[in-house]
Amino acid sequence: MQLFLEAVAARHPHERIVMVLDGAGWHQSRALSLPTHLYLLPLPPYSPELNPVEHLWDELREKAFHNRVLNSIEALEEHLEVNLRTLESDHNRVHSIVAWPWIIDSLQN
Repeated sequence: MQLFLEAVAARHPHERIVMVLDGAGWHQSRALSLPTHLYLLPLPPYSPELNPVEHLWDELREKAFHNRVLNSIEALEEHLEVNLRTLESDHNRVHSIVAWPWIIDSLQN
């Protein structure tokens, strides 16, 4: 988790990042060191409908994988990586999917 946080922070050094976390054990470590522009926002237990990343996966499944058959796991991984990078570069699209008022409000508190 620490490596992931550092990679995200390094990839987006000039952006404020709110990372919404579910109840996975590695999300709850007190030993995590947070970059100054990254904030962790834990979800209540058993509330996957509140997790914005679930909606990003829905978007990818619907737009990038609809009616598609790939020949290998490697082809699937490559297709996923290309589409994740495309999604990452489309800030307006990501914002429209994940910038819910309660997440935005959490930045102001």
